[in-house]
Amino acid sequence: QVQLVESGGGSVQAGGSLTLSCAVTGGIDSYYCMGWFRQAPGKEREGVAVIYSGGTTHYVDSVKGRFTISLDKAKNTVILQMKVLKPEDTAMYYCAADSVGRATRRTLWTADSYNDWGQGTQVTVSS
Repeated sequence: QVQLVESGGGSVQAGGSLTLSCAVTGGIDSYYCMGWFRQAPGKEREGVAVIYSGGTTHYVDSVKGRFTISLDKAKNTVILQMKVLKPEDTAMYYCAADSVGRATRRTLWTADSYNDWGQGTQVTVSS
C-alpha cells in the first residue's frame, strides 16, 4: 500500500527557513507528478509547488524565489525547502501524488488531479 508521510514542519519566526520532507513508500518512480499543497484555517487548499518525474517544476507566484521542490529518488522522498518564510505561509502542508497523469499544465494546481495524499505537517510562521 502506498503511503505518503510528511515531516519537517514546525514553528519559526518570519524570515526563517524550514525543510519539509515527504517519504513515499512504494517508490517515487510510480508517480507522474508530485506536489505540495497547503491549507490555512478557513481557506481552501492551494497548490504551492509541483515537480514532474522528469524534473520540471512549477511554483505558485506567492512562493517563487523562496521555495524549492526537489526529488531524492534514492530515498523516495520529495523535499520542499522554504526560505524567507512569512506569516501568510502558515498552514498545514500536504504532500500529494499523481500516478494517473491527471496533473497536466492546466490542472496541476487542482487538488482533484492527485490521487494520493499525506496526513499533513503544520507550519507556523510568527511575525
